[in-house]
Amino acid sequence: MNIIDRELLHLLSGKIKPGKVIIINGARRVGKTILLKEIIKNLNVPHLFLNGEDINTHVILSKRSAENYRQLMGSKNMLVIDEAQKIPEIGTVLKLMVDELPGIRIIVTGSSAFDLGNMTGEPLTGRKYSFTLFPLSEREYSLIETPVERADRLKQRLIYGNYPELLHIPDAPEKKEYLNELVSSYLLRDILVFENIKHSSKIFNLLRLIAHQTGSPVSNNELGTQLSMSKNTVEKYLDLLSKVYILFKVEGFSRNLRKEISKSSKWYFSDNGILNAIIANFNNIELRNDTGQLWENYIISERLKYQQYNRKQANNFFWRTYDQQKIDWVEEKDGSLSGFEFKWSASKSKPPASWTKSYPGAGYKVINPDNYFNWLS
Repeated sequence: MNIIDRELLHLLSGKIKPGKVIIINGARRVGKTILLKEIIKNLNVPHLFLNGEDINTHVILSKRSAENYRQLMGSKNMLVIDEAQKIPEIGTVLKLMVDELPGIRIIVTGSSAFDLGNMTGEPLTGRKYSFTLFPLSEREYSLIETPVERADRLKQRLIYGNYPELLHIPDAPEKKEYLNELVSSYLLRDILVFENIKHSSKIFNLLRLIAHQTGSPVSNNELGTQLSMSKNTVEKYLDLLSKVYILFKVEGFSRNLRKEISKSSKWYFSDNGILNAIIANFNNIELRNDTGQLWENYIISERLKYQQYNRKQANNFFWRTYDQQKIDWVEEKDGSLSGFEFKWSASKSKPPASWTKSYPGAGYKVINPDNYFNWLS
């Protein structure tokens, strides 16, 4: 099986240092374990590999003493733990190791931000670097496909998304089965177990509603009214869905102009395959009436990968006015604004009049299948 060179691998190479903990977060099945093995192979140093889902790992780490950890590591100077969020008080364990074992390098992975983030946050202040691994990116695909192949496969990615294992699943029925199993058995399971939520239908109903409104501003009050939930319950579920990397939120941009909508948010899926699994629609692009939504969701999720892997710091928004003038994506960086509109067709468009009037120095560009790759690279 060919292994695609992951962008995060190069970003990590300069951060794995003695006395530091590397934390790699990301949804289940995005390739964290394979990435760990690639890191180990490249570094080629004596190491100890532990699986946080193995009860024996819990046992050997439960005796929190410096001497126990010295004996555990022996002559090895690197510790690697997969699914570290499963280990009780993992943050305290790692802090003790860093403090008492000079020269040790530690790399851990976690499948949900609310687990690993809460457990390592305070104990490892000043001792960690945190990264997120996403499903495959367009830049990573470019290593194994030509520009001609990319144009055709882009349509498939809008439907089935970018989870790595899909590369090795040849036919559509198996791809659908894989994504449906991924949603029910992996991604949502984290939420149901962590929060002891017994009625998973509420989560599914919320996801379906958001999936059908992808790219449209919504408020938590509106979502709660449509689902017969309280606003607080909606906020809780959305927060959890963000922390297991299923959804992400984009706020409205405003500099307090009266015509601008800023109280609603847009919600996007981290992967198009998950979005389509939620609405049970894997029809080809040519048969869809939501192609614009799929393109917007896809290109925004790709832009976030680009920003994070390249450490491009920007504030991301959408922009919309009460008279229906809009821009899909706004980036605020170093005091400047850039607006982007996403079109599946290659048609040109002018920036909204209110945008150029209110922000005369701001940029504007239409992103379509002909030019999107340059925007991501």
